[in-house]
Amino acid sequence: MKAKEGVVQYLNDVLRAELTAVHQYLLHAALCKHWGYHRLHGHFEHLAHEEVGHSSLLIDHILYLQGTPDVAKLDAVAAGDDAKSLFESDLAFEREDVGLLCKAVAHCAHVGDYTSRHLLEHMVIDSEEHIDWFEIQLKTIGQVGLERYLSEQVSK
Repeated sequence: MKAKEGVVQYLNDVLRAELTAVHQYLLHAALCKHWGYHRLHGHFEHLAHEEVGHSSLLIDHILYLQGTPDVAKLDAVAAGDDAKSLFESDLAFEREDVGLLCKAVAHCAHVGDYTSRHLLEHMVIDSEEHIDWFEIQLKTIGQVGLERYLSEQVSK
């Protein structure tokens, strides 16, 4: 099936963001493991695997549309000095991702590509769930303090 105008470019933009998220979440998982926060390590690994799934779906869909998946580009990957800074950078990243996804959904609807739109809408839901999780973690840190929060992240 031939892609409608601009759809493959949007899909590649989303793919770049998803591949960046994979790298960022893998880094954050490794940092949490290194710091001894096993619960956070597990959660970040889960997020990385979810983003790998999104990336795979996008690559398959781009190929279905007779496009070329651009897997050579990544955005900057954010690191941090503590779990709170990781949450803050990931929250900002996910918010940007939702903005990009919404633009892509609107474009797909405008050009009548409802299959791509449907795929992207499911990704918006996942990203909004990630935003919610990061917001809850930051709110909890604000309520109980960083040290108490992190003490709960040590055991599996």
